[in-house]
Amino acid sequence: MAKKRLIFTLHYSSEFFCLSRNFRLQKVGDLNWLDKNYNFPKIAFSIDELVVLDVSRDGRDTPKFLEILKMLAKEIFVPVAAGGGIRKFEDAKLFFESGADKIVVNEILSEDPDVVRSIAEVYGAQSIVASVDYKINDNGIAEVFIENGTKKKETSLEDHIRYINTLPIGEIYLHSMRQDGTGQGYDIKTYSELAKQFEKPLIISGGAGNRYHLEEGLSLNFVDAVSTANLFNFIGNGLPSAREHLLEKNFNIPKFIQTNL
Repeated sequence: MAKKRLIFTLHYSSEFFCLSRNFRLQKVGDLNWLDKNYNFPKIAFSIDELVVLDVSRDGRDTPKFLEILKMLAKEIFVPVAAGGGIRKFEDAKLFFESGADKIVVNEILSEDPDVVRSIAEVYGAQSIVASVDYKINDNGIAEVFIENGTKKKETSLEDHIRYINTLPIGEIYLHSMRQDGTGQGYDIKTYSELAKQFEKPLIISGGAGNRYHLEEGLSLNFVDAVSTANLFNFIGNGLPSAREHLLEKNFNIPKFIQTNL
């Protein structure tokens, strides 16, 4: 049985790491702040993977982002997935060369799937994470959004998941825009309704504010990983405590042996 995973996601915008609430960004701190409050050589023993996303709204400085990605990748031994602005094969190549073990893609899944295929041919499907942002509308319908949540696609979430299943990708990163940054828990109802549609490993994101939300997410047998991006709720020993809690609940997650650093 494949082990489940605990993932920490960082939202980056214009040299700052941010809190996101319903896709509205609040700057928190730069790389120095992150190093001070999240000791990554030690935090690596508390998470299974790090996701770093460039969610800059006012134009991306990709070279600067990739510099920071390189620094983070050198500090942590767990796999790093990174995304933001990947539109062509050459973009993906730069991300991999900057330390990413996987890339996270969104718009090109439907806008230019041939790019996804070309990346998979060279780096393998397992190196591609399909990011899907969705929001429940007033009629209870799950709608898919791209371009940092600013553009709605004319397709249902269920149909979009079915389409993604046909692409050479390794896993799906499913993010609830309504739950984003609320700390009120995952959108368990929507995930459960779509359970039979997931043919790829599933990461759920959006809403985790404490260890019990992580536990609830991992309790779903069709969920392979849970992600949190809440910089404040898991600061200090928050992530180590969350992992210890999940191990105590007998979840099938790796148990790391920490050395003195």
